[in-house]
Amino acid sequence: MEEEEETPRTPTAQQPSSAYSLFLRIMSKRRTWVCLFVLVYAIILSLSWNLLKSILYWYKQQVQLTSPASGWPALYASVLLGAVFGVVSMVAALAVAVPATLVIWITVVVLLAFFGKPKRSLVVEARKLTREIVGFLFKILLKEGNVVACVCAILAYFALVKRNSERD
Repeated sequence: MEEEEETPRTPTAQQPSSAYSLFLRIMSKRRTWVCLFVLVYAIILSLSWNLLKSILYWYKQQVQLTSPASGWPALYASVLLGAVFGVVSMVAALAVAVPATLVIWITVVVLLAFFGKPKRSLVVEARKLTREIVGFLFKILLKEGNVVACVCAILAYFALVKRNSERD
């Protein structure tokens, strides 16, 4: 008995560090991914700020040159603004979707290997899976980017027309 108490026990498996376990706990929360999406969106939006300012400057110049009743400059500017916001939202969503897609892909490949797939057929299945996941991801990104672009274009058009009518 005394000998058992005196011998130090060596852990068979190493415990993860507290910082690593905290990181895993934080990244498993949905609000963390939402905050990551908003952060990436804000960074991309700040980088494209000069493009947005140049579109609005072009609109202001066109309104001064043409008659106030013409709505074409507002339409052009709103389509451009919608396109910029659509692309920005697609890039931000891609920044969040890529890590999640990689986790799904790795999980499925490991499960296929665990259930005894031969190496050659595992490689073929992984290639098929990669094509399917990437195709599905881009289909969703394009759909969501187009929705954001349309909503932003409509809102921008009404905002620009209202702004133009208030000046008159």
